[in-house]
Amino acid sequence: MAKKILIAFMLVISVAFLIVGGNFVKDSGVFEPYPDAEYLTSEKTDSRPVYEMLDKKEKAVYSALYNGVSEKKTEIPLPYEVTGDDYSKIYCIFEKQEGEFFYIDSTYYTAEKVRNAQVVMRENIDEINRKTAELEQSAETALLGIPETDDYEKALYIHDYIINNCKYDAGENYNYSSTAYGCLVEKTANCEGYSKAFGYLAERAGLVSVLVTGKTDKGENHAWNQVKINNEWYNLDVTWDDMDIPQEARKVYFLCNDETFSKTHISEDTYFKPFECTATENNYYVRNGLFARDARKPTIL
Repeated sequence: MAKKILIAFMLVISVAFLIVGGNFVKDSGVFEPYPDAEYLTSEKTDSRPVYEMLDKKEKAVYSALYNGVSEKKTEIPLPYEVTGDDYSKIYCIFEKQEGEFFYIDSTYYTAEKVRNAQVVMRENIDEINRKTAELEQSAETALLGIPETDDYEKALYIHDYIINNCKYDAGENYNYSSTAYGCLVEKTANCEGYSKAFGYLAERAGLVSVLVTGKTDKGENHAWNQVKINNEWYNLDVTWDDMDIPQEARKVYFLCNDETFSKTHISEDTYFKPFECTATENNYYVRNGLFARDARKPTIL
């Protein structure tokens, strides 16, 4: 009798183990098929030079994030299983370069292997949708007066608009300081918010730009942009050109080459290598003749 009871008990334990184990395997998605790899359209690719630096597999993961976050999904199946390091690289690039997705957090989940991306949203879907509409309206308002001339004039307009319509904030206790929403809607942002807002408006204006992170010559974390002007890359730092004086935007850090810019800005190249900026003809002071050609005769031309 005792033997029969023991056998029955073991059978129950085995069935329970199979059920629990089966549910675990099901929830883990081990046997779920991978979704097909998709890629950004040529139009979106043209305005995302960092995306172009990725290999084919990385592009597919980036695109899955882009499409999933666009749909406000918090769990996104990836077309490939990737290592935690590879996922970290792709997510960090994505979060910094895609200024329109102000509602995702820079905090993210990772593991030794990643098959499903888990995205942390700042708020619930209703709030996200409301704020997305506000951001789009703010962008339309911001670009109402943009000149339809050349890349230089467009970049200058966006640079000045952000400075004249946003106040710098360190962002330590402010939820949206590091986003385009904070800069363009709530009009308070830190350097990352300024940079994301520039990138967001630049894309809508037909400019190609990237957000660069790094440190200042004082060792402080910082963010700025690079923008392509008439097929040449330039550095610009909207934050440092904001003197907090109404309607007065300086141009010291507008369209600089690496030789001058790198004295105060040290870029981080862990995830991608920033573009070389060697041209000078569209620097604000060079283009407008506001520099001294002869050190012995310092005159403003």
